[in-house]
Amino acid sequence: MRGYIGIDQYGQTYHIGDNPPRKTLLRALGRSHADKMYIDGKDGAKHIGYIIARLWITVYEVHEWVGNR
Repeated sequence: MRGYIGIDQYGQTYHIGDNPPRKTLLRALGRSHADKMYIDGKDGAKHIGYIIARLWITVYEVHEWVGNR
């Protein structure tokens, strides 16, 4: 199982599922344009989410927890 979830700066969650995050977020918010959001890291800038309609949405990958078996 693999999918994505988005969380904006106000704590609102967006369940994206396994669909492409950008298209799903644009459809959910009724918008047609998204800017990429980046964070600075040791290896340079890393894409972490999207800015859509004044919302800064960080996208996380969700996967099944294997745990200690």
